[in-house]
Amino acid sequence: MKPTSYGKQNTTKLQGLMTESATGRSKYGAVKTEVDGIRFDSKLEAARYVSLRMLAQADEITGLELQPSYDLIVNAVLVCRYVADFRYTTRAGKLIVEDAKGVKTPAYRLKKKLMKAIHNIEVREV
Repeated sequence: MKPTSYGKQNTTKLQGLMTESATGRSKYGAVKTEVDGIRFDSKLEAARYVSLRMLAQADEITGLELQPSYDLIVNAVLVCRYVADFRYTTRAGKLIVEDAKGVKTPAYRLKKKLMKAIHNIEVREV
């Protein structure tokens, strides 16, 4: 499945579903956005949720979860936790873990590598 582009046209269609917080800007410029009573850290993450919700309604994906958490344990020591944006299963039965990323911080890059090394899960970035 190819990542969806969130261009101007798609964002315009979603404006009726999303509300923005005037004071919700992060240090990276993301604007907190609410959809279906769920508060997202960015417009990108909210738009991706709307797309995934539509895919779930069309039975293209199942088991859509928001904010799934993974313990990253090395040598019996909890190093950190990784919280993804979304987890779901494709129609073909493949488990997908996604993160809607605007800025790839050093901490995120390290956690992504640990996810692959510890859980053998490749985090998909959208």
